[in-house]
Amino acid sequence: MDKAAASGIEAQVRSAFPEGSIQEVQVLAYGDDPEIEPGQSAIRIVLDHTPRPEVESGRGALHRFRTDNAEAVNRLRHELPFIGWIEFRLGGKDPTDGHGPRLRTSGEQRDSGPGELTSVMARLGQVDLATVDTLITAGIATSRAEVLRWALGRIRENPAYAQIQDRVREISELKAQF
Repeated sequence: MDKAAASGIEAQVRSAFPEGSIQEVQVLAYGDDPEIEPGQSAIRIVLDHTPRPEVESGRGALHRFRTDNAEAVNRLRHELPFIGWIEFRLGGKDPTDGHGPRLRTSGEQRDSGPGELTSVMARLGQVDLATVDTLITAGIATSRAEVLRWALGRIRENPAYAQIQDRVREISELKAQF
């Protein structure tokens, strides 16, 4: 994303929230954070707020800010559909150090299909992540979750998979006999 577009998004984000509440806005693109998928962007908002421990925890302050500004967040999600997630962090912490409380709000569920889906977290090494992202860039799928569902579908199509299912049923029946 070019600097002019990022500056425009930053201004739009700052204008959506009460004046003085935002310390920093980072517009992130693919490659800036490993959780950003190809073709996706994200926004990291560092709040100009340090919670007082006697009043609320850092996470509590983040939840309160998010709740108090839910309309603004929803408006941004609608106006910026290419944003995969918006993350809120408290000021006073290095927003890139990975420590301290954060609150992330994701976009609409792009991957939903028929039936109920179960979220599964997978940790991928650089080579596997590059493979998944290449499939997205090539148009095989539109998200990392969709790539993994696509790959599982290819496995289910293999005749050997039916044989594995049969063996698993046999093992289950044998276990039940004990």
